[in-house]
Amino acid sequence: MALLAGCAGGDRAPQTAAAAPLQQQLPAPEETTIPIAGPNTRLGPNDEIAVTVFGVEDLSRSSLVIDASGNIGMPLIGQVQAAGRTPAELSATIADRLRGRYLRNPNVAVDIKQSRSQLVTVEGAVQSPGVYPVIGRLTLLGALATARGMQDDARVRQVVVFRTIDGQRMAARFDVRQIRAGAATDPQIYGNDLVVVGENNSGIRRVLGDVLSTLPVLGFFTTIAR
Repeated sequence: MALLAGCAGGDRAPQTAAAAPLQQQLPAPEETTIPIAGPNTRLGPNDEIAVTVFGVEDLSRSSLVIDASGNIGMPLIGQVQAAGRTPAELSATIADRLRGRYLRNPNVAVDIKQSRSQLVTVEGAVQSPGVYPVIGRLTLLGALATARGMQDDARVRQVVVFRTIDGQRMAARFDVRQIRAGAATDPQIYGNDLVVVGENNSGIRRVLGDVLSTLPVLGFFTTIAR
């Protein structure tokens, strides 16, 4: 939520908000933008990883690139689904596949060497907040589904997408009920977007309240203060 810090506050839209340019469609963020990978990052196609099987050098791989299908190839166990998993989850999967038949008690570590996949962050009132790879064409409903859906206390009319274009921080508010009913377009989500679902948590409600005061129109992106 640090990305939201510094947004203008107030109970009504500032005078500058009315003059801010509104755009219903935005281009994808620049491809040169490199997402930051961490232990909670979910792997995606083209990511380069290292797999270490401690004590068994022949099974370790210093460089593996996840293919377009989201798989990697490992000795003895063959293809392993890597996309959509965190490094820890992939480590556990490889260890489970090796355990018993090949090794008694395998100890496996997966490290991200380079994150080349596009990533989206989903925060707020969702079941599984986190950083997820953008695989294929992703929409807002798809991003929410990737995070296992919204919580019961989610404010479905206060779903905000943040995006940086040409150095400007922009945001738009969406009503998920309207999207599901077909009354509003399901917007495309790009790598490096931040999706925040409003909730009754006071901290998130306060920060989103500041941002929402500058977003009077549903579904339109407008520049916000940093």
